[in-house]
Amino acid sequence: MGALIWLSSYPKSGNTWLRTFLHHLLINPPAPLPPDSLGRFTLGDNHRIWYDKAAGTSTIGFEEERISALRPRAQALMTGAFPDSVFVKTHSMVGQRHGAPLINADVTAGAIHVVRDPRDVVISAADHYGLTIDQMVAQMADPNAVIGGNANQVQTWLGDWSSHVTSWTGRAGPGLLAVRYEDMEQKPLKTFGAIAAFLGLRPPKDRLERAIRFSSFKVLQNQESQHGFGERSRHSARFFRVGKSGQWPGVLTAEQVRLIETRHADVMKRFGYR
Repeated sequence: MGALIWLSSYPKSGNTWLRTFLHHLLINPPAPLPPDSLGRFTLGDNHRIWYDKAAGTSTIGFEEERISALRPRAQALMTGAFPDSVFVKTHSMVGQRHGAPLINADVTAGAIHVVRDPRDVVISAADHYGLTIDQMVAQMADPNAVIGGNANQVQTWLGDWSSHVTSWTGRAGPGLLAVRYEDMEQKPLKTFGAIAAFLGLRPPKDRLERAIRFSSFKVLQNQESQHGFGERSRHSARFFRVGKSGQWPGVLTAEQVRLIETRHADVMKRFGYR
């Protein structure tokens, strides 16, 4: 049994890329692994099975308040999934719902949070959720935004983009590493090396480089084409769509850019996006 290490991000900000890198770094396979094998390596904090275990019964049909009350217990049960530290993917913000924490600090060892330029996030997220860009701009500004909620997943509380990022990164400390998507792309050896070091790992350079290479966007696209990926949205032709930073100047209108930059100016400036 081990404490939880959160792999957190706003949706479509590089969470799957991070998980894929860690998967290959720790397993060190001779060839790239299919994307769906991630489920054997990391848990998802919204998977209903943990809430069913916490409740001792099916939670389908439970109102939000009952789910919120179960969340700390469900996350505590996740610590038993593996004997050592347990990596858990989340798109949740940090905060409370109905008096219960969204993230159970009592069973948490640390967190890696991936941040991406919201002007690029909005393009990728709109495609993933089947929304127009205008609709996604509005969702990223909505403090009450939620995603999910079906037979297999409970709802995830996003909040607005700025609050989401700040909730994870507002307090610096030894248990948190914040990384930028753009640095993962443009400075991979330095950025992924820092991720490994944060986890107390000192892999040989060739092993680190292989994990970076096996989790590259081109490889992920090829793997998805060959094997599929269960996390692909029904709204999208593929999960790994473009994967490049700086798409927004040729896609967003001037008004869409203005709305994003005005609403999220402070956090964008903090992370070097303004």
